[in-house]
Amino acid sequence: MTYNQLLNYGKKLAKKHKVEIEGIRLLVLELSNLNGALFLASIDEECPKDIEEKILDAFDKYFSGLPVQHIIGYSYFYGYKMIVNKDVLIPRPETEELIGYVLAYYDEMFENQVVDLVDVGTGSGNIAIALAKEEANMKVVATDISNEALNTAKQNAINNEANVSFYQGNMLDPLIEKNMKFDILVSNPPYIPDDEYVEPLVLDNEPNIALFGGDKGMKFYNEIFEKAHLVLKEKAIMAFEHSHKTKQEMLALASKYFPDAKSFVIQDLNGKDRFLIVLIGKEND
Repeated sequence: MTYNQLLNYGKKLAKKHKVEIEGIRLLVLELSNLNGALFLASIDEECPKDIEEKILDAFDKYFSGLPVQHIIGYSYFYGYKMIVNKDVLIPRPETEELIGYVLAYYDEMFENQVVDLVDVGTGSGNIAIALAKEEANMKVVATDISNEALNTAKQNAINNEANVSFYQGNMLDPLIEKNMKFDILVSNPPYIPDDEYVEPLVLDNEPNIALFGGDKGMKFYNEIFEKAHLVLKEKAIMAFEHSHKTKQEMLALASKYFPDAKSFVIQDLNGKDRFLIVLIGKEND
C-alpha cells in the first residue's frame, strides 16, 4: 500500500471502531520515519513492507484501546519530545498555555534575573523541562511522589538536554525538608474529583495517582497552599492549572493564604477558566 492508501484504510477502520481519526494520522506520520514535508511529498509512494506491518500493528493496538502516545512511546510538548508511558500522564495541549503565562509573568516580575523555580508533581517532567529550555535564567527543580514517574522525567531531561534537579516526595515535603526557597512555583496536580466519570481510554492507561484529586478535586491545591509560605521567597509567582469548574475555590485559596497578593484566573484557548496566577510582593502598577 502507499502511505495515502494506509491512511484511508486506517480512517475507515477508525470510523468502524468509533475512535478519533486524528490518531490514525499521527500513527502513520510518526511510524513512517518521515518528517512532515517529506511525508507529504511521499504520500503516493509505496510504503516499505516493514513500515507497513508496523503501522498495521499499531492500528490494531489503537483500536484495542491504547493511546497513540503509548503506542509510539512519546508525545510532543511545547515543541519538545517527551517519553510517555503507563507511569506518567500524557501532556495535554492546555498545559502548554501555562508555560507561556509563566514565562510572561517571569518577564513582568523578574526580567533578566536568575530565579529559582519548582514544578510540583512533575510527572513526565514536561513543564519543568520546557521552562528550563525556554528561559536560561530559571534554575529548575521538580518533585513527584512517584519514583517511576521521576525515572521517566529524568530521562526526558537527559534527552532534551535540560538542566533540572529532581526530588522524590509528596508535593512540597522534599523542598521543606531541605529548606529550599523559590521565586516561582508551578503545578498541574491531579484535579479530577474522585467520583467523576473518566473515559476508559484515560482511566485504563494513565496512572490514577496523576488523575484524581480527592473530593471536588481540590486535595493537592489545599496541600500546596497550606505549606507554600515555607518554600516561597517574599517576592514570588505561583501558577496553577486547574479544573474549569473550580475557579472560585482556587481564588478563595489564594485569598486565604496570600490575601495581599494579586490573584486572578485566566481562561484557556477554549474559553474555560483554567489557570490561577498569584503574584506575591508585586509592586502596584
